[in-house]
Amino acid sequence: MTPPDPLTRFALAVREAPDRPAVRAGGTVLSFGELDGRAVRLASALRAKGIGPGDRVGISLPRGVDLLVAPLAVWRAGAAYVPLDPGYPPERLALMAADADIAALITPSTMDSLATGHDDVAVWPELPAYVIYTSGSTGTPKGVEVTRGSVGALLSALEEAGVYPASPRVVGWNASLSFDASVKQWIRVCRGDTVVVLEDADRTDPERLRALIETAGIQDLDLTPTFWEIAGEELGRPLPGGRVLRLLFGGEPVPERTWREIAGAPWLDGLNLYGPTECTVDATVAPIAGPVPHLGTPLPDSAVHVLDGKLQPAEAGEVYIGGPRVALGYVNRPGLTARRFLPDPFNVGRMYRTGDRVRRTEDGLLTFVGRADRQVKWRGYRVELGEIEHHLRTHPEVGSAAVVPRGERLVAYFVPTGETPPRGDQLVRHLLGSLPEFMLPSTFVALDALPVTPNGKVDLAALAE
Repeated sequence: MTPPDPLTRFALAVREAPDRPAVRAGGTVLSFGELDGRAVRLASALRAKGIGPGDRVGISLPRGVDLLVAPLAVWRAGAAYVPLDPGYPPERLALMAADADIAALITPSTMDSLATGHDDVAVWPELPAYVIYTSGSTGTPKGVEVTRGSVGALLSALEEAGVYPASPRVVGWNASLSFDASVKQWIRVCRGDTVVVLEDADRTDPERLRALIETAGIQDLDLTPTFWEIAGEELGRPLPGGRVLRLLFGGEPVPERTWREIAGAPWLDGLNLYGPTECTVDATVAPIAGPVPHLGTPLPDSAVHVLDGKLQPAEAGEVYIGGPRVALGYVNRPGLTARRFLPDPFNVGRMYRTGDRVRRTEDGLLTFVGRADRQVKWRGYRVELGEIEHHLRTHPEVGSAAVVPRGERLVAYFVPTGETPPRGDQLVRHLLGSLPEFMLPSTFVALDALPVTPNGKVDLAALAE
């Protein structure tokens, strides 16, 4: 059975509770009825410009209530949205807009004069919903095109898995619209949840974020492990009244220390979600409990395979993901699409080659090892930089870490958990318990924090020489 379209579910939420708060940003609050009205008017303006099914519409808006109005309106017009974060470099934005061949651009001035009298355009599951360009500060970005049916399936799968509780919740929207994690945050309004848009100041000031969580009654918050390293001291304290805060981690592996912090706090309900943009955000979910980080179990509609180089099942290998939420492919890149999106030999349909490497534990759990595309030839060996980072993070005095080749050296950047960082020789002795000598970094650099991209992931290119 095909899950209902997100807009169908949003219309139901509007009919059931038109006066309930739908979105809040700063001092502005829109009810479900008001949000619906603004989305209708913007959709009318888009339709008046000839926008319809098959078109792509850029969205370049600051964080605010209109950031939720815009994608709803684009969908009502039958088009797909393309996030163009105003904080990105102009050259990158121009490249993305040209590659996506956007037919219109929504900016703050677009929201100033909106038309009326719009009828929703009929849609079908195969219709594109959005094009999100992969994050990263180097190389050429790739546009991943995802369908409306896949978004509807994401909603249903996260509900069935218990990630979204049955009753309406108050959700903090943390991620940039240009980050695929934003999809599972803002579309919660389609099921009747209230979305609180975090302003830039909320995302960069842990004390201010903590205050907003308390005053706005935020119950669910998506974040990356790197974001936790910045804000965890504030987020990790119990909330007044015994309220439990649900934390949905994604985007990066959860370090063992962070995992244990969340697991040991009964006032926090942590979930570890894993999945690539190319498979509509998430493919697995794991409750953050017990001492060992892992990826958990597949979502109800995801087929997760661990395969070797011959595409045979293996205990350690690369992750391939199949199911109904596999993306259409990369915009204007048929060759790359063919290499990464393959026929699924175990099921009907296609599977996506993630480039993520995992290993099964004795308990049958999948643990993340590293990225296949972060392999380097080092001292005559193939080395997984992610594997070095993983073992470095298991040191009790290391919070987060990133390893980068620098000429003839492997440099390990790390954030210590205490005021005095561990010495390099101490870290070497720790790593020797798990890694061969040729994989040991030769230089260790302690930092107050690892640099991050606008999406909250570690910005490897920004690490100092």
